[in-house]
Amino acid sequence: MKTYKLTAFEANGEKVLDEAFQAENDDVAKEMGEKFLNEKGLYEKTHRCTSPAGKLILFHR
Repeated sequence: MKTYKLTAFEANGEKVLDEAFQAENDDVAKEMGEKFLNEKGLYEKTHRCTSPAGKLILFHR
């Protein structure tokens, strides 16, 4: 398992979510990130999910 980082922001740049989670690969992490953001009502906020290697696997501005 790898550790991924999910972050969401308000329009003014304030961080509203900063979570680390475990997933077996980038595809699973992307699905998990999207699901988590939807559950928290943050999907329409600016967000990103990065892999342990720093690869951007999910982004919305």
